[in-house]
Amino acid sequence: MSEKNREGKRSARERLAVEREKRRAADKRRWALIVGASIVCVLGLATVVGVLAANAGKSGKSSASGPATAPSGATGKDGLAIPVGQDSAKSTLTVWEDFRCPACEAFETAYRPTVRQLADAGQLKVEYHLVTLIDGNLRGSGSLRAANAAACAQDAGKFWDYHDVLYQNQPKETQDTFADNDKLIELAGKVDGLTTPTFEKCVKDGTHDSWVQKSNTAFQGGGFSGTPTVLLDGKNIYGDQTMTPAKLKQMVEAANKS
Repeated sequence: MSEKNREGKRSARERLAVEREKRRAADKRRWALIVGASIVCVLGLATVVGVLAANAGKSGKSSASGPATAPSGATGKDGLAIPVGQDSAKSTLTVWEDFRCPACEAFETAYRPTVRQLADAGQLKVEYHLVTLIDGNLRGSGSLRAANAAACAQDAGKFWDYHDVLYQNQPKETQDTFADNDKLIELAGKVDGLTTPTFEKCVKDGTHDSWVQKSNTAFQGGGFSGTPTVLLDGKNIYGDQTMTPAKLKQMVEAANKS
């Protein structure tokens, strides 16, 4: 082999090594941004309960006005989880989320395609728990109103599509846009067949408000520090700096082969 050919192959290997390192660095930066965004979605235990109580009746019915009405198909302890995917899946991803939380939106944007692919393939079941963290931290009722509307969408069998629409149209964290039921109904128009009199009544009546706040209470009691909290088969993976959509996929696929 000529010296020129050896140099060419060495240069090619070096370029590939550089590209691999760039990709790894990009994945780390992306995950760091997602985790960093969660700083503003941290639970303020000293104030959250009082503020939520103060805001409970500002839009829709007060959570204290009646028993918790779980949405159709809710599962898990006290019926607080909205399941997506097949029950037969060997892996379960548990997500505690707040529709006003920018870190939740960042996580959804980065991981949605992979999570959907795995769920559609029957390899992953997702259990969503809805909380009202930002309402407590920044005041307002948009977390509660959006969560109630998402539960109403679950009643109509369209939770996941509406869930994605809410994140795709998430306002700035300091803007309580989701507190407006009419806005939530308007966004439902982006999901085929969701805007019905039944859905609109559910949103305006706050049918699932008590259920949402029961879920939020469970979140506070679970020892979690912020949203999103993401567990894979009970293990918290959100703080794993090496986690990427590709790694999540590998972990789920490995579990399904075992």
